[in-house]
Order: sequence, then structure tokens, then C-alpha cells
Amino acid sequence: MDSRSPLHRLRDARDHVRRRVLRRRRLIAALLLGVGAAVAVRSVAPPPPSTATLLVAARDLPAGREVAAGDLVPVEVPPDAVPERVARDPVGRRLAAPVRAGEAVTDVRLVGPGLGAAQPAGTVTVPIRLSDAGQVALLSPGDRIDLLGTDPQAGTTEALAHDATVLAVPDAASAADGALPGRLVVLALDSGAVYHVTSASAAEYVTYTWSRS
Repeated sequence: MDSRSPLHRLRDARDHVRRRVLRRRRLIAALLLGVGAAVAVRSVAPPPPSTATLLVAARDLPAGREVAAGDLVPVEVPPDAVPERVARDPVGRRLAAPVRAGEAVTDVRLVGPGLGAAQPAGTVTVPIRLSDAGQVALLSPGDRIDLLGTDPQAGTTEALAHDATVLAVPDAASAADGALPGRLVVLALDSGAVYHVTSASAAEYVTYTWSRS
């Protein structure tokens, strides 16, 4: 049993701790220097760059597809990499043009008012029924076509519109128009030709040729 007084025992313990600290003073000094250096580096390091969450296609998506939640994946990108006209909620919307894997879905890729956003001034976006569904199947978004109207009674053919741009080719199922002949396409037309074309599509056989211009 230790017969020393509590004061002596406390002093001995303190001396023991001091000796251990002195034996390891270099190691402790090195550790303190390392911690100080880490704190200094952290204090002067620039903050991490800001990012924005962007939904992109998880795989190649064809034109006419209705976008499902599983078709999109979130990625983090710099804020200035977010397209100006990105579709905020494309799920349930139908694609007017193909979308590549990793590409954001913008409003010009979707069937709707935004389709004509990139078209020149003086054009309007309008759905037109072409008379031959087989011919429509040959079209792709971006094609430039001239529209022709044939009067079956008079047997005459006239030019209806020149250099129209195909914006979308909805698939036959999405158009839900099985009771009517032909097939719908979405075109960017010169505003001055819209009345003429839509009137002809209701009464004439409307077809197209690919535009050379």
C-alpha cells in the first residue's frame, strides 16, 4: 500500500506525465505542425465549384417516344452548362426528334409550342395531314419539303408551300387518328402559306417532294 501523502502521489504523477511528454516532444511538435498546415491550406483553398442538377437521356431515345421517368438520369453540371430552354419536366411528353444518350431534353425536342422556337421569324408551327401514310414514314425531323396538292376531280396539281421544315413525325399510335386516312406531321410553314395548306389538306390529296434549297 502506498503510504505517501496524496500531495506526493499527485506530484509524482505530474512528473511522470511531464517526462513522457518530453520524450515525445518532437512527435507532438510534428503533429501540431501538420494540423496547423492542414488548417492553413483549408482556409486559403477555393470553395468547391457550384453545380446544378440536369436531367439527361439515359440512353438513345427515338422520335415519337413518350418520355418515361426511367429514360432520364440526373447529372451534376456547371450552372452555365444548363441549356437555356431545357424542359423542366419532360416525363409524359412525346419526343419530336431523337435524343442521344447524355443529351438534355429541350423544348425544341418535344411535341408542343416550343417546337418552332428555333425557326426563322415569319414561320408558324402547324400539324398537317399528308394523304399517304407510307410517304410520311419516310420523313424525319429536320427534313425540308415542298408541299403539293392534287385536286382529284380536276386532275390538277399545284404547289402549296415551299421549303417547309419537318419538326416532328408523331408515330401512328400516338396520333390516335386511325379513322382518318393519311398521317399527321408537324411542320414549320411560312405564315402566308398556312391557310392555303390547311384548306388543301381537307379537300385535296396532299403530298410532298424533298426541297432542294
